[in-house]
Amino acid sequence: MELLKGYIKHQYNKNDYEFKDLNMKFINDYEFYLKSERDLAQSSIYKMIQRFRKIIKIAISEGVLDKDPFVLYKCKRPKTVIVFLSSEELKSLEEHNFAQTRLQQVKGMFIFCCYTGLAYQEMSTLRAKHITKGFDSNLWINMSRKKTNQLIAIPLLPQAEAVLDKYNQEGSDVVLPSISNQKFNSYLKEMAELIGIEKKLTHHIARKTFATTVLLSNGVSMEVVSELLGHNKITVTQEHYAKVVKSKVSEEVLKLKDVMKP
Repeated sequence: MELLKGYIKHQYNKNDYEFKDLNMKFINDYEFYLKSERDLAQSSIYKMIQRFRKIIKIAISEGVLDKDPFVLYKCKRPKTVIVFLSSEELKSLEEHNFAQTRLQQVKGMFIFCCYTGLAYQEMSTLRAKHITKGFDSNLWINMSRKKTNQLIAIPLLPQAEAVLDKYNQEGSDVVLPSISNQKFNSYLKEMAELIGIEKKLTHHIARKTFATTVLLSNGVSMEVVSELLGHNKITVTQEHYAKVVKSKVSEEVLKLKDVMKP
């Protein structure tokens, strides 16, 4: 909470502030300080305020505070812009053969994640033991998501299987090449420039592409998408991908209108 300490020093010229004196003005002034003095983006300000709010909730539950200074406070939540590859961009990447082995490897791993939704941590720790034959006789990935410790079970689509077949060596527990997140993203940037993708490619975009272009755009329900992504709550999935669903609904309704024309 160094930023909060800095605000108290800046605003009140002291190193501490009594809990009992907290009010909405304190919070509003803190938000303004983060914006003007610290030049933080709205997304960062929102995170800082939420962390402060958590402390206040603990203080209230412990009886340190009698009332909540956040009762009438509203912090503008930043709008989440989902960046993902369109079906055309994904196809363009899949069909391109890079001359450099390192780029070709990263391409394969990125494509694998576009069809499984694995985050970097899961991809880098994926082992042969995590891939098993399921009740439907198809291969599934079964592992815990590092961020939430949520168990995930993802059926392997043909595109993902093809990548595993290429890199997995018989008898080895390691199924994909090893590379740091920093280098991975650096190579993705190079690849995007080579094939003309103007979006800033990062590993995380593969997960977004899985949810949008691969699943939602092909009619997979929000409930199933939430399950495959390993989200704790479906509301998290809805919050991020509601616009994609609306776009799909609009597209389908337009098709329906054409069919039902008199």
